[in-house]
Amino acid sequence: MSGLYPVSGSKLYIGSRVTAKGTVTLPDFASQVWTEVGGWANAGAIGDTQEVGEQALINEKRVRKFKTTLNGGTMENQFVPMALDPGQVKFKEAIEACQPYAFKIEWGADCAPESEVTISVATPGVVTWTGHGFVAGQPVVFSTTGALPTGLTAGTVYYVVSSGLTADAFSVAATPGGTAVDTTAAGNGTHTAVAPPPGMTDMFYGLALPGARQGGAAATAHLRNWSIAVDSNILEV
Repeated sequence: MSGLYPVSGSKLYIGSRVTAKGTVTLPDFASQVWTEVGGWANAGAIGDTQEVGEQALINEKRVRKFKTTLNGGTMENQFVPMALDPGQVKFKEAIEACQPYAFKIEWGADCAPESEVTISVATPGVVTWTGHGFVAGQPVVFSTTGALPTGLTAGTVYYVVSSGLTADAFSVAATPGGTAVDTTAAGNGTHTAVAPPPGMTDMFYGLALPGARQGGAAATAHLRNWSIAVDSNILEV
């Protein structure tokens, strides 16, 4: 059923330490190298809420309300303890740091179409993916066993552009509706493209917070609580 994405199969990634800022844009995440945090057992809620101010007015005999600040909240998660998992190791490092880290959540990640592709060296570069079914604005992420053609970066979110879009080929831009990327030198290896569902990837800056280990009865799985205090706006890609 279209439009329904399970929490199962979603992935949480941690990037590098960043300089705190309240408003982030896609270029702020362009150079991130993402590490998946393994053992993710329970995902907390995430999203802005807004504080509301109030003022009583004598003449109206009514309390009037006005919008004030936004709060990304704190995402409370549970993980299976995995001491050697690279993502959990990095999360522990983030807990010890005072600065925020970059985070990315791919909701319904295992529902994303994926295919080996070829990428031409051209102005702009053309990605060949037979029967892709995309429309302009579709997010696309590339990975490779070698090196992507110059102009493209593995792990970066790109967007299908309308110009040159056919049933089996497309070009991409760094921003929705932006200028298509030129490729200037051939890469090597096998290239793979993944198309995450539009609007189902969240990227933000956050503070990694420690938490208690979960207790329970003998048949209870041992979990640990780690939260992320969102310290910026949340980009929905």
